[in-house]
Amino acid sequence: MGRRAREERQEKREDKAAKISKNKRKTNLMATGILAVIAVIVGYSVFVFMTQVDTSGALGAPDGAGRLGDEHEHASLLVRIFGDKLDFASPAYQIKSSWIHFEDSDGTTIHRHSSGVTLGDLFDSMGFTVNDECFAFPDGREFCTNEDYSLKYYINHKSVGNIYDYVLEDDARILISFGPETPEEIEVQLIELDSQMIKG
Repeated sequence: MGRRAREERQEKREDKAAKISKNKRKTNLMATGILAVIAVIVGYSVFVFMTQVDTSGALGAPDGAGRLGDEHEHASLLVRIFGDKLDFASPAYQIKSSWIHFEDSDGTTIHRHSSGVTLGDLFDSMGFTVNDECFAFPDGREFCTNEDYSLKYYINHKSVGNIYDYVLEDDARILISFGPETPEEIEVQLIELDSQMIKG
């Protein structure tokens, strides 16, 4: 009787070990299957994100903007109001839009990260109003052309009527000047603009 009981116990142990081994294999196969499904989902999501072209529904995307990252251009900006330089290095003006912005506490180099993004989009993102007559700060201060003072825009030393729809090109130089400046004083501001380093 002792021998038979030992054999039965041995068979039960072997059956139990076989069941445990079978359950482990089943669990491992299920885990592998789940991980494979997760990998496929993540891979597909990355593919869709990387090939996405339409940014019209993207949060904060300006109208007409291309895919974020499809271009990376840099330009220099100088704004003088009655001779005083506006400093965009302040945190209040840094990276307000992923598409076009100032960054790294640099207030002179504009970074454009998408095609179709304009200077108007830059100023809109910071709360400024810019048009052919006025340059207005987010706090409501306005500097508008009148009998005594004028708002002037220059792109690469050429006078332009408005910069709102301008899509900056790499190494462009943009001057915004408001006040009673003479052509000679504007030339001094343009020389200052040319001396600003474009960081990219």
